[in-house]
Amino acid sequence: MEYAPIDHLDLRRFVREVFEWTGIPAADAALASEVLAYSDEHGIDSHGVARLDTYFDLIQQGKINKNPTIRILREKASVATIDGDNGLGLVVGPKCNEIAMEKASEYGSGWVSVCHTNHYGAAGYYPVQALRRDLIGLSMTNTTKGVVPFNGREKMLGTNPVAVAFPAATQKPLIIDMASSTVAYGKVEIADRQGKSVPYGWCIDAQGQATVNPLEMIQGGSLLPLGSDEAGSGHKGYCLATMVDVLSAVLSGANWGPFAVPFAIKSGTSDTKQVGKGIGHFFGAWDISGFQDLEFFKRSVDEWIRVMRSTPPLPGATEVLVPGDPEHRAYGIRIREGIPLDRKVLDSLRRISTVSGIGMPVYH
Repeated sequence: MEYAPIDHLDLRRFVREVFEWTGIPAADAALASEVLAYSDEHGIDSHGVARLDTYFDLIQQGKINKNPTIRILREKASVATIDGDNGLGLVVGPKCNEIAMEKASEYGSGWVSVCHTNHYGAAGYYPVQALRRDLIGLSMTNTTKGVVPFNGREKMLGTNPVAVAFPAATQKPLIIDMASSTVAYGKVEIADRQGKSVPYGWCIDAQGQATVNPLEMIQGGSLLPLGSDEAGSGHKGYCLATMVDVLSAVLSGANWGPFAVPFAIKSGTSDTKQVGKGIGHFFGAWDISGFQDLEFFKRSVDEWIRVMRSTPPLPGATEVLVPGDPEHRAYGIRIREGIPLDRKVLDSLRRISTVSGIGMPVYH
């Protein structure tokens, strides 16, 4: 599989102009392009421009509200429930996250549950915004069903990611961003695009048998919860997915569990009943100064990072990393060398370019 490094700034330009061409207002298009760029620039290839063709088609088909009225349905001091009015999740998410951060600045913490929205990009983008205010940030979202409950055979839950970020003083911040399934669905898609197998324990086929063939998972199979099976403590991933589903969807009034509407996964229209509106997100932010001195905390995080990195590595391992290291390293490389896109992603961008007349992003 060949890769073509694309200039990161021109890729942002392309995405922004595409969203504007579909009718998304200019400011919202710029915001949406920033969210997608975070993924591509930080090595999260499953949630960046590889998803642009899905957003593009859904907007073209009128399945996303291009000019949503985002409104607070219920509010009590530091908490709120917000209706995203079926707006683009890449726009609804950042605006609701902003409300959570504003509440944290005023009340010490902010908690926002969101319904009537859709795929919001990489979960890690949102707590990283909180770092700019020296806040601790959190985000999570439920997603289209693709994961079996622990010991189950039928898909009932989404990959339901959760992300948290902690600021540091001189070290790069800690960023935890993970699916509650063994792996994000997009990574299985990447393996399929590249003609590669996936590790044992990621997924099962339509008959409930373990498989390393990504296509067998995509065509009727399922992902497994984090931990996979009883031997790997798969019940823990199931519990994480439950937490995300309840806070994001049950609490906000969105569709939960198997009723979450299809979006990023091209699985057609939902043929099940709906128990709420859209899918849901959940955002949180904490003002560190309400717990202890901000600078002392950040220096303590620095020390925590140094201690963890000083751990002797296992035989065959080169080093011990801390959460966020892969993203920070990918960012340094990709800003310098460009964004590597596989041929199938490039083909999807060329299709969009042909339809819209927007010039393709240039090579690095």
